[in-house]
Amino acid sequence: MLYAKSQQMTIPYAIFGLDGIFNMFAQLIILSAIVIWLALVWYTFTDARRRVEDRVLILSATAAAFIFPLVGTVVYVIVRPPEYIEDRIERELEMEAAAARLASTDYQACPHCEEIVGSQFLRCPHCMRKLRDTCAGCAKPLDPDWLLCPYCEAEIEGVTPAAKPRLRRSAERAESEPLQDLEEQDEFDEPFVDTVFEEESAPVMVDDPDQTR
Repeated sequence: MLYAKSQQMTIPYAIFGLDGIFNMFAQLIILSAIVIWLALVWYTFTDARRRVEDRVLILSATAAAFIFPLVGTVVYVIVRPPEYIEDRIERELEMEAAAARLASTDYQACPHCEEIVGSQFLRCPHCMRKLRDTCAGCAKPLDPDWLLCPYCEAEIEGVTPAAKPRLRRSAERAESEPLQDLEEQDEFDEPFVDTVFEEESAPVMVDDPDQTR
């Protein structure tokens, strides 16, 4: 009798009223589901940490995977960034290095099709669009940002700005300033000479007030 009671106490808890081997299979399935659930939560946390820089978003994705098993992880996989942070930084560095190499050579990117073209090309060989004009004086290629030809100093029609009259006025003023300075100096010297002359011609008083020297 006691043996029967002890045997009944050692029987594992029955799930859904199952007994024996079916109960063991149900327990294994539940245990596997718990392990997969925790693994998905850990995967969501580690993957979000590699793809997202904001800590609040990382914690939100992890909490969603923990509270909503499987569904939270599936939603995160759908809305997560497409690349890792390390890959994005490496790609940006490669683009900057490529731009630096293009700037240091005679090649550049076409502004229309972004293909590599020479700095002296008049038309893009890929999209056949016009890149730059030629100088009317020396027939050399001109950069679109230039205001005149740096080779022959020829003006570019419709691009080179007209000479400002302010520069001419400033030149005329610079030429007239020395003459004005000389006139002012002469006007300053004349009163000084008159004053000295008047002081020299003034009478000198002696002891006798009736006589002057």
